[in-house]
Formats: sequence, C-alpha cells, structure tokens
Amino acid sequence: MQLQVMNSPFTEKQADLLNRVLPSLSESQQLWLSGYLSGYHNRASTVVQNPPAAALQESGVVQATKELTILFGSQTGNSQGLAEEISEKMKNMEYQVMLTPMNEFKVKDLKKLTHLLIIVSTHGEGDPPDTALPFYEYLYSRRAPELNDLHFSVLALGDSSYEFFCQTGKQLDERLEKLGAKRLSPRVDCDLDYDEPAAQWFENVAQSLKKLIEREPAGEGAFVSGVPSSIPEQLKYSRTNPFRAEILENINLNGRGSNKETRHLELSLEGSNFQFEPGDSIGIYPENEEELVHLIIKELQLDPNESVPINNQGEVRSLLEALKNHYEITVLSKPLLEKASKINEKLQAFIESEEDVRDYLKGRDLLDLVRDFPFWNISAVELVGILRKIPARLYSIASSYQSNPDEVHLTIGTVRYEANGRKRKGVCSGYCAEKGKPGEFLSIYVQKNPNFRLPSDPDVPIIMIGPGTGVAPFRSFLEEREEIEAKGKSWLFFGDQHFVTDFLYQVEWQRWLKKGVLTNMDVAFSRDTEKKVYVQHRMLEKSREIYGWLEEGAHVYVCGDEKNMAKDVNSTLLEILEKEGGMSSEAAEAYLTDMQREKRYQRDVY
Repeated sequence: MQLQVMNSPFTEKQADLLNRVLPSLSESQQLWLSGYLSGYHNRASTVVQNPPAAALQESGVVQATKELTILFGSQTGNSQGLAEEISEKMKNMEYQVMLTPMNEFKVKDLKKLTHLLIIVSTHGEGDPPDTALPFYEYLYSRRAPELNDLHFSVLALGDSSYEFFCQTGKQLDERLEKLGAKRLSPRVDCDLDYDEPAAQWFENVAQSLKKLIEREPAGEGAFVSGVPSSIPEQLKYSRTNPFRAEILENINLNGRGSNKETRHLELSLEGSNFQFEPGDSIGIYPENEEELVHLIIKELQLDPNESVPINNQGEVRSLLEALKNHYEITVLSKPLLEKASKINEKLQAFIESEEDVRDYLKGRDLLDLVRDFPFWNISAVELVGILRKIPARLYSIASSYQSNPDEVHLTIGTVRYEANGRKRKGVCSGYCAEKGKPGEFLSIYVQKNPNFRLPSDPDVPIIMIGPGTGVAPFRSFLEEREEIEAKGKSWLFFGDQHFVTDFLYQVEWQRWLKKGVLTNMDVAFSRDTEKKVYVQHRMLEKSREIYGWLEEGAHVYVCGDEKNMAKDVNSTLLEILEKEGGMSSEAAEAYLTDMQREKRYQRDVY
C-alpha cells in the first residue's frame, strides 16, 4: 500500500521516503516502530531528566541506563572491527557507548565503570596484542583496584591451531573475576571462523545487560529504551559476503634457480566498492585440494554426494563440496583432536600427553589423523561436526588504492614442504601458485588494519623493515607516497636469500630511489656470503643514522616473521638506542614503549 501525499500530513519528499522504507520492514519491526512513535509523541524528548523511578517501572517503556564501555585489543583489526560493529548495535539500542582501544583507555577510570565489554585477540604464542599490553599489565599490577561494582563480559579471538588458544581473553576474564567483577555472560572463545559465536555472545550480553538495567533504579540520563531498528543496508561485500575477484596477473617474482616461489597477484576490484589504505590486508578464502578431499572420503568410506550442513542457518552441500570449500582439513588443532578422541579410544589416551600432541600437530592434516587413528563408522554429518570452518588467509596489500582503485596487488610466498612421507603445500599459496591463472576468480574481502598506518603527516620520515614477502606493505606505502607527493624521507631495509634470484620488486625500488620517493635502501642477502647477513645486521651498520632519524620523529614499521626476525629487529633497535643514545636498557625499553604508544613503532608480524 502506497502512502499518498493528499491523504496524509507528509510532504512529497517525506511520503517518498516512507514508501521506500516501510516495505523493507518486517512485521515485528513495524509493530516496534508503531509503539516507539506512540511513546515519542507522549514525551517532550527522548531524554527524560530525573524521571520518577516508580513511573519508570510502571510504564515499562522508560528505563534506566548507564554508560557502556567497550575496550578492544587488536593486532590485525578483527577485534576492532567487531568492537565497532557491536558499538553501533548498542547505540541503536540507545546505550551511551564509549568505544576505545585498550592502549588509549585511562586505566585510572576502570574503577568508575559499571558495564564493560572486552573484545581481545591473542597474538603469537599466547601474548596480548601490542595495543592491549598497557591495559593487560595494569590489570595484573598491584595498582589494579577492586571492581565489585563492575559487570563485564569478554569475547576472545584466537586460532586453535596455536597451543595458547585465546590465552589473553582467558587471562583478562579470570583476572577481572578475581578483582571482584561479575560476568554479564560467560566468556566466548572464538576460532578464526568467529562470526556466529561472536553474534551469539552479543545476543547473550544484550539480554543480560537489559535485565540488569531493568533491576536498577533510574537516575539522571534515563531514556526510552527499545529494540534497534534494522533497516536493511545496501548489500556490501565483506568477510561474510566475499567478493569474487578476477585474477588479472599471476607472476613468479623469483628468478630461475631460486629456492623460493613468490607470486605477485593482481586482482580486479571492479564492482566491489572496496576501499583500503596502505597497511590493510586482503583475506582470501581458499579451496582445499580436491585430491586430498577424495583421499579423506575414501579412507572413511563415505559417500561424496551425501548432504551435510555448512552453517547454522540450515544450508547444506554435498560432502565433497563441503570439504573442498567450507571446512578446514589441512591444519590440525588440539580442539579437533579432543573432539575426535570421543570416536577413537587410542586417540583418547594419546592426547593426555601435551608434548606428544604438540609434536603430532606439526605438519599433519586430516588425512594423517584418520589414517593414524581410524574413525570407525563415523557419518558424514558427524565428520563435519568436529571440523572448524576453513578460515581466510590474510595477505598484506602491496598496492595503493589512491594509485589504482580498480585493482589490488598481493605478494604471496608459496609454501611447499615434505612431512611424514607426503609432499605438502599451503592451502591458499599452493592454489594461487598452481591454479590461480588469469581469468580465474578468488573470494576475497578487505581486512582493515588500523594498527599499521602511514603517518598522517606526509612530511614525517619513515623506516620500513621487511624481509621476503614482508616487503609487500612497503610497496603500497611508497606507491601511496608517490601518488600524494609526500615530502618525508623514507628508508627501506630488505632481505632475502640471493641477490640474483630473490630481489623482489628490484626495478621498482630502483625507480623510486632515482625519483627520491625512496631516500635510502639497504639490502641483506643471507646466502650470498659465507657468514649470513640479515636486515638487523644492516641496521647496526647504520645505527648512528637510524638514531638520528628516530630523534627527528621517524615512524618505524616492521613486517614479517614474528618468532625470529621481528624479535631480532626489536633487540637491534634497543641496542641502537643504548649505543647511540647513551641509554640504559630500561631507558631504551621505555623509549620504544613510548614510540608504540605514539604509534611511531608499528608491527605487522605473524
């Protein structure tokens, strides 16, 4: 039914807007809107100053609220993205939300809070992300206050293929409880496929918060509470709705005779409406190798055409397609072994040894598991029930949106190895190397990384340290700086195995050096000399100049391997500060900590 201007008090513009919105609303949304308008008409404004508590309880419409604080600790951007999404939902439910990263939160205000949500990832081997460290350390210090008036809930993000799965979230949850805080709802630990558990956690938190607030007396700042309207937005491509990007180019950057295979991919973004910044990543949903899928199905004597669920919404696919496109089969995790142990008694005894489990997980996949510990009489539905969803693989963007908004470039190192008598390859890097031909398509989305950003002032100098494929984001940094004609100095430290075969993007760096877009470049090729030389050795050779740049306010960026390279680079920076700045080890640590707090020292490590 169309609203007519002549029969209503609305202008033509208002009637047109209503005619477009109303048909998109569900019946429950229309009923809610009707009640909301009725309540709105009967009060002067949405905010009621000092309302009588009895009137609030009697009406059931107006209810008390208190500020809701949402803190997030994020390394790659997942926690921040979820925190921002949940913040908007809470605002739509008329909560007064303070959203902030943990490193910007004033810890002395913690004891003033009454409602707190924490969304935090775990980094590396159970470590807090860089942005969560100040809050984490404060909470475990003697200065942490009693929090008897605080109600909280924790959403923990992690990767179950790591031993210390969701460790930071678990620790914060336990610590808050020990300080006297009470849970709004239990902590939820999310694996890489976090969308559904995160949504359920939010629903639980919202219901608990609503019940808690209804029991509290109304005070200043009370307002009308209600269910958020959810008018459908324009369809957007995202992590849960990936874009099918055409492969335009797929080139091996390594020369003949190299021990490595590094692919340069160029993907079309036409029609995606994606936007990104230097430092962001692209998530690729890979396909499992069909041969491996068939071997698993054959080993378990299952029917590849049997229908199995692929999500909680009732969608089904054939077992073959589900294992190929929807479930993780190339990486084992401790939770998977625990679920599988209910099927195999031998495995049940095996997983009692932490050391045996840790060793077994390395380099093995689902085929190894079902051969070593046979799953007798398991059904197809039971099989997918113990598997986790196949997670996207993240790759740093190697191009500038400002320079070429219709494309995105990636630098992907192909993973190949032999383990336990079988040749293996990375599920995504192997696919890109062998089947990602121009004209094929990849399912992708943009992963924002606000913790790895160029300085807002283009005149600020930057130091970039990225061996191997870690150099990818710095290609986007320099493309961006060339496009916006930035005047700030730039210095790149790059390393790999051999100068002749492994100097990735050599011609481009040389062009930028000639144009002045790149001021300095130092390289280290570890296999070209008798004694291995790495980027940190080149940094020490230029320690005085690096210290001078730091004193000028340079921003330092590190991208690549966390376990070895990033730790060595961090130690080298401390050594430079002690040597050239005459600092004690404590003062050097404080200097780097201040740089991190000021976002002058940023790392994208994995």
